[in-house]
Amino acid sequence: MSNKELFWALLTLSQKELRRFLRIWIQTLVPPAITTALYFVIFGEVIGNNIDRSVSEGLKYIHFMIPGLIMLAVITAAYSNVVSSFYGVKFQRAIEELLISPMPNWAILLGYVIGGVVRAILVGIIVFIVSIIFEPSLQIHSYSLTILVLILTSIMFSLLGFINAIYADSFDDIAIVPTFVLTPLIYLGGVFYSIKMLPPLWQSISQVNPMLYVVNTFREGMLGISDVSIILSLLMMTAFIVIFFIICLYLLNKGVGIRE
Repeated sequence: MSNKELFWALLTLSQKELRRFLRIWIQTLVPPAITTALYFVIFGEVIGNNIDRSVSEGLKYIHFMIPGLIMLAVITAAYSNVVSSFYGVKFQRAIEELLISPMPNWAILLGYVIGGVVRAILVGIIVFIVSIIFEPSLQIHSYSLTILVLILTSIMFSLLGFINAIYADSFDDIAIVPTFVLTPLIYLGGVFYSIKMLPPLWQSISQVNPMLYVVNTFREGMLGISDVSIILSLLMMTAFIVIFFIICLYLLNKGVGIRE
């Protein structure tokens, strides 16, 4: 394919992905806003006002929660968008149209990742707006770091969703990882508490959780506080993106899960 043809092919696939989740915006964009509002009502207004500020690094507890809740919504949106979309293409046998096209595999992968990233960013913006409604005094510490982590996280979990979709054999398979792996790791990754509150043993165990670095790096960008090294976290996220991209491309080239 020429560069022009490749550009239009990638643009078409990306637009298809965007239209797919925008058509059902009530299912893809509204639920995170409602869930976040409930978190703020329960944990922010009812419980948060009675929590000592030492728990939240001297900040209001509702402020401390906001970065974690945004990351929770962003990770879920990026992952679920790609895993459901690509598995749906497999299930409907429409994947064959992509495979016989002159479009290279890396462009196919990029098209799905773009869809996941855009949905994740839109969800992040929506959750942030909800946060501002509940806490108008919120101010972002570093816009550049906040946006960088948002984009890196969206790419990383879009790629992870793609891997899940390739291996999934049923719709049940695409729900296993988010339910039993991602959600517990996110909740144990410092969304609602600082790991400094934990005993030394549990602090060491928590440092193995990759979600801890994602949540805390984003919290550093928004609030200026973190329990982990920012440079290490950014390097880890970049490394995971490279590894996941290589794995996705390898699986596509081999036809794993799509040519059997």
